[in-house]
Amino acid sequence: MTDMVTLRAEAAAARSAAAGSTEMAVPRDRPESPEVRFTSQLRAKKVTRDDMEWFEVEGYASTFERGYEMWDMFGPYTEIVAMGAADKTLSEDPEVVYRFNHGGAPMASTRNGRLNLWADDQGLGQRAWLNPKRSDVQLLVQAIEDQDVREQSFMFRITSGQWSPDYSEYRINSFDLSRGDVGPVTYGANPYTTVSARSGDFLTLIPNLSPLVAREAYARLSARADIAPPPSAPSPSKAEGRSIQMLRTRLLIDETEQD
Repeated sequence: MTDMVTLRAEAAAARSAAAGSTEMAVPRDRPESPEVRFTSQLRAKKVTRDDMEWFEVEGYASTFERGYEMWDMFGPYTEIVAMGAADKTLSEDPEVVYRFNHGGAPMASTRNGRLNLWADDQGLGQRAWLNPKRSDVQLLVQAIEDQDVREQSFMFRITSGQWSPDYSEYRINSFDLSRGDVGPVTYGANPYTTVSARSGDFLTLIPNLSPLVAREAYARLSARADIAPPPSAPSPSKAEGRSIQMLRTRLLIDETEQD
């Protein structure tokens, strides 16, 4: 089992060395619209609104001042969304849609008035009114009621953030929700396997990864590759396959040198 304390320390040291005299403004290998996923209490109920029946789904798309684990090309770190990080974007009345797993047709939006967003001491709250006649809405609500779907996510763009002095923690001070989305997700997938490992830049970094980070990356990517995706899911990217092959070679070299 990997020593997470050591893994975090090595990852932080690697970030610090990579940054040099220039502070990293945004965590490496984060996309234009990164996402955050976490377990949340979702509630769905039938309500009457505008003389029509709707499924009202309510929960929190993010929490404030509570650390959660993220990964970049160097390894794990703690990320925290600061209190007040949503204030500016909410004041600008951003256009945001409500979707399941960040895909498919929007089920509600701020533009049509069927998605409300707010920020309080707990986090970024959302309440959506969904059309019960839609089959995708029916399936989502049933999954929530069966507790098969318990996590939420939101897509956003970091506009202001800062690393801790030792590069073990990243604090998001402000984010932009414009043209993003909120909603339930099936799994809280590790950002390391869904983002960093698909980046072409990651391939060039593999030879310089510490043994602990390389072993952890190989274990996570191999586990992902061993899981058969559903028929509708896209096949693993070529970059991800090359990452697994290069990591395997890297680990064999490490073992040979140790012998």
